[in-house]
Amino acid sequence: MFDRLFSCPKTIARHRDGPHARARERFLAHCADEGFSHSMLCKMAWQLLVVASTVDLREHRVSVEEIRCAATRPAAFCRRLKHGPRASPSSSQQLFFHVATAWLRFLGRLQKPRTEDGAFTRQITAFRQYMQCERGLSPVTIQTRCERLEWFMASLPDQRRTLHEVTVADVDAFLASKGAAGWSRASLSVLAGSLRSFFLYAQARHWCEDSITAAIEGPRIFAQERLPRGASWEEVQRLLVSSNGGGAADIRAHAILMLLALYGLRAGEVSRLCLDDIDWDREIVSLRRPKQRCAQQYPWVASVGDAVLRYLRDARPRCSHRELFLTLGAPHRPLSSQSVTALVHARLVDVESTLDRRGAHSLRHACAAHLLASGFSFKEIGDHLGHRSANSTFFYAKVDLVGLRLVAELDMGELL
Repeated sequence: MFDRLFSCPKTIARHRDGPHARARERFLAHCADEGFSHSMLCKMAWQLLVVASTVDLREHRVSVEEIRCAATRPAAFCRRLKHGPRASPSSSQQLFFHVATAWLRFLGRLQKPRTEDGAFTRQITAFRQYMQCERGLSPVTIQTRCERLEWFMASLPDQRRTLHEVTVADVDAFLASKGAAGWSRASLSVLAGSLRSFFLYAQARHWCEDSITAAIEGPRIFAQERLPRGASWEEVQRLLVSSNGGGAADIRAHAILMLLALYGLRAGEVSRLCLDDIDWDREIVSLRRPKQRCAQQYPWVASVGDAVLRYLRDARPRCSHRELFLTLGAPHRPLSSQSVTALVHARLVDVESTLDRRGAHSLRHACAAHLLASGFSFKEIGDHLGHRSANSTFFYAKVDLVGLRLVAELDMGELL
C-alpha cells in the first residue's frame, strides 16, 4: 500500500519500517476502498506513523482520553513529521485524533466510553427519546445535550453506579472543571441547564434524589446582556466578492455564503437543504425549521438561484446523496453544520474580518441588522429569520442606531 502512495524509496522504507506497519497498511487499504482521495490517504499515512509511535498499543484497549492526551503534544508532530507535509498545530492535532480513533476502532483496539456500555446508557437513551418524541427538540439540541451528559457521566468517580449515588458536589466539580478549562459564562449556563433538564426528567421517574435538580446552578446570565456579534454589511459584501472565483471550492462557498447572508439561515439549515427542497418552476425554496417544527417557504432570490445553479452545474459531485451541499473530495458525503461554520470562519479570516466570532451565525446577525437598517419591522425580520418568539428579534434593537438616536433626541421636558 505504501508504494502506491509514495514514490520516494526512502519514504516507503520509513513507513514500512515503522511500528505496526501491517496494521497501518490494512487500514489505508480499507480507506482506499471507501473512496478516500490519494492526497488524504497520504496525510493519513503520515499521521498513522505518528500515532503508532506515540500511542501505547501494548494494552489491549486504548481510551479516547489517551488519544486526546497524545494529540496535545505538538512537539511530536514537528519532530516525527519533518519529512512529511506541513500543517498548523491545531489542524494536525485534530487530524491526529480523528485518524487515531478511526484506526483503533478498525483494529478493535478502541476502548468504549463508559457511557456506551456503562450504568447510565439506558437513562441517556430514554432521555434522548423523550427530547425527540415528547419535547420535539431539534436534532442538534438533542445531540449536544446527550454528548454533554456523556461527558458528565464519564467524569463521575467509579463508585457512582446509579443516579441515586450522584451528588450535587459531583455536578459542581464538573462545572468547575469546565470553567477552569476556559468555558465562558454563557456556555457554563447552557451546560448547567442541560444537566438540570436531565435530572428533572430523572426525578420524575424516581431515578435520582429530588434535591439534586434544585441545587444545580450555573453562572447568572442577564437577559439581552450582550450585543449581536455580526459582520457589518460591508464585510459581507467583501466576503461575497472574495468567494466569487472559478474553482469548485469558491463556487460552493459562494452559494453557501449567499444563503447565509441573504436568507439569514442557520448552519444546520444550510446543511440540511436537499435538492427536493427547491422548486425551480415556482422559484420557491422550502426550509425545515426545527425550532418551529414546520417548513417555511421563501421566494428564490435571482442572485442566490444563479449561485446555486452554478454550483450544481460546475462544482457539485455526481453521487446518490440528495443533500444540496457535499464534500468536494472523495468519499462524497453531505456537509455537516460544523463544516459550514468552518467554511465561513476560513473565509472571514481571508478577508481579515475583525470579528471575535467568525462563524456562520455572524452572517445571520449581519442579515438581521441589515434588514433593520433598511426599515423592516421586527415582525418582518422575525418571520424572515424563523424566530419563534418576538423577544429573539428584539435583541437587534440594540444595534438600530437610527432608532436609538431618535429616542435620544426625544424632548421630554414637559414630562420632567
